[in-house]
Amino acid sequence: MSSRKHAQYLRKRVLEEWRGLSTNRELDQTSPVSEILQNVLQQLGLKKRLQEEEVMKVWSEIVGPFLAAHSEPLQLTHGSIYVRVIQPTIRYELDRVWKSTIIKKFQDRFGARVIRDLKLVF
Repeated sequence: MSSRKHAQYLRKRVLEEWRGLSTNRELDQTSPVSEILQNVLQQLGLKKRLQEEEVMKVWSEIVGPFLAAHSEPLQLTHGSIYVRVIQPTIRYELDRVWKSTIIKKFQDRFGARVIRDLKLVF
């Protein structure tokens, strides 16, 4: 290897290391953007936050317009979605009649590990 090629190789390795790239990986290697984005989100700890936002967005779609108008999803924590209800009758209806159906719909959409329980608060 000529000294010029060796210098280029060393420069490339130093830049990779400085940028936090694996030294075994070539710079011209391509990956799908979705794969890269998933890795970045995971490293930054944002994947769970985005998943929580998705759950909140689909609340009205899953429970329907009437129940959505009388309830508000607050947060997703450790597999439980916390929902504020404004009336005791709505709380009863969600807890006794619709809870298992709502959990099943969320699990079908996001997976069984994301939503395991529904907790209702005033």
